Amino acid sequence: MPTIVPYTYEKKEEKSVYFTSFVKGMKVLIATQKPFAKQAVDGIVEILEGAGHTVVRLEKYTESEQLLAAVADVDALIVRSDKVTAEVMAAAPNLKIVVRAGAGYDNVDCATAKERGIVVMNTPGQNSNAVAELALAMMIFMSRNCFTPGTGCEVKGKTLAIHAYGNVGRLVGLKGKALGMNVIAYDPFVADNAVFENDGVERVESIEELYRRADFLSLHIPATPQTKGSIGYQLVMSMPKGATLVNTARKEVIDEAGLCRALAEREDLKYVSDVAPDCNDDMCQSFGKRVFSTPKKMGAETAEANINAGLAAARQIVDYFATGCTKFQVNR
Repeated sequence: MPTIVPYTYEKKEEKSVYFTSFVKGMKVLIATQKPFAKQAVDGIVEILEGAGHTVVRLEKYTESEQLLAAVADVDALIVRSDKVTAEVMAAAPNLKIVVRAGAGYDNVDCATAKERGIVVMNTPGQNSNAVAELALAMMIFMSRNCFTPGTGCEVKGKTLAIHAYGNVGRLVGLKGKALGMNVIAYDPFVADNAVFENDGVERVESIEELYRRADFLSLHIPATPQTKGSIGYQLVMSMPKGATLVNTARKEVIDEAGLCRALAEREDLKYVSDVAPDCNDDMCQSFGKRVFSTPKKMGAETAEANINAGLAAARQIVDYFATGCTKFQVNR
């Protein structure tokens, strides 16, 4: 049985409204259709067991029923891209916290979790470098004709535009500057201009200006009701001659019909993505080397990001049960 020890938490603004005491002996499930690396799993187990919790694992599962059975008696859940639906939560009456090991969390039904009093967290920043490196690699890949014969171009001296200057976007900008690119960025949610100034990045005041000036546009906005389908015909058509749109965010933010229309009307434009669009086959057939998508989202698919995100998830669960810390909660 869990051991409950009275605890007083002073920083009320960071404390979960559902948290009342210091808790040990929680059961934590690592549920991963695509497992963490062994080093990550070993580290996760060490962190959680060292804090007095029990760890169980469900790896490489193929049926949703397996997950439903596994969550029946767990208090906490660590996932990667696994879907945590309302059905999963209904099957887990003891569930208190879900941590998505990664930045995006659209695989978790956050609204239902909030209704059920379940805290949902992500692990921002842990895979940022991996995604940023991939974004730059994609730019070079496209600028060199997908590594096929023919004259390409260099990225040095080109304008790199960053749409959303968060953890990943900022790293993309800094790496772009190291390659000699002129970097501009747009992010209305970053209040401090000094962030841009200290990085030597020009802040632009509108999305329209950002796209109008972008030789390479690196997209890092989340998929929200406001952003889904927001990148379409008008913005893409406004980009300079020979421009490339690079999407390492989510496919849902792209208006695919509008993008295809723009690519059809302008043979100089290119699109590269870390997740295949729904119309990928048609795009490849119609636009050839001007489009490329990875077969499966791989921005965070590095050993380092895998380990970092897993260990961060474990530490956040320990902190939550030890102090009620909800610093990385995404469903407030």
